[in-house]
Amino acid sequence: MLRGFYTAASGMMANQRRQETLSNNMSNAYTPGYKADQGTMRAFPEMLLKEIGSKQIPTANGLNLPINKTVGSLNTGVYMQETVPDFSQGDVRETGIGTDLALINGPLPDENGAVFFNVQNENGELRYTRNGNFTVDGEGFLTTNQGYYVLDANGNPVQTGGMDFNVAEDGTLTVAGRAIPLGLSYTANANQLIKNGSGLFEPGEDADALVNARTTTNVKVQQGALEGSNVDPAKTMTEMMNTYRSFEMNQRVLKAYDQSLEKAVTEIARVR
Repeated sequence: MLRGFYTAASGMMANQRRQETLSNNMSNAYTPGYKADQGTMRAFPEMLLKEIGSKQIPTANGLNLPINKTVGSLNTGVYMQETVPDFSQGDVRETGIGTDLALINGPLPDENGAVFFNVQNENGELRYTRNGNFTVDGEGFLTTNQGYYVLDANGNPVQTGGMDFNVAEDGTLTVAGRAIPLGLSYTANANQLIKNGSGLFEPGEDADALVNARTTTNVKVQQGALEGSNVDPAKTMTEMMNTYRSFEMNQRVLKAYDQSLEKAVTEIARVR
């Protein structure tokens, strides 16, 4: 009976984590460049049940023969192993704002490949983002809406001097006659990246180094437009309802086990 407790409880915990992931996706449905997280559910390792006993042999000495009989396999629960971002292209909408830049994927050479803008976080570390909702700070540098510097192809902050600029489809920013290629990086396996802060990604410990996107893809940059989130609100709402019902079902199972255990303790085991 206690095994049933653990199985139902693991189902509730897994569904709770999945619900939190879906809620976070829903709350970022309108965040530019946001990539929806997908939770992967896995069952606990399957156990093999065996019956261990003995069988009496009808001999004069009454010998017992040990037996080891396979009963079958048993799964004891489920857990959410990890969350993996979905790097598919989000919808692009025009804003008419010159500092808004959208990355538009062309055919990528790898199934899990992805292209990012290069930015610098508050600790001076290189990070990657798809959120092109940029602005110009008081010193004339092009920054993200969190204030992180947008980097050029050489890893330097992009200085606009506070002047209007144009960005070509190949990601070259032109201001006051100067051509500054924006830093665009490509990874062949975006699943090796992990989320780090507001819309930023960083390579995992065993991730391959990102390369210059211009040498491997034909990605385009559209000025005056933003890539939206790739969250599907209707699909996410349906998944949230299914997760809630699954959580509720496990809760009922847990309650039934609790009532059965209470009856066993208070009624069956009562000494009359």
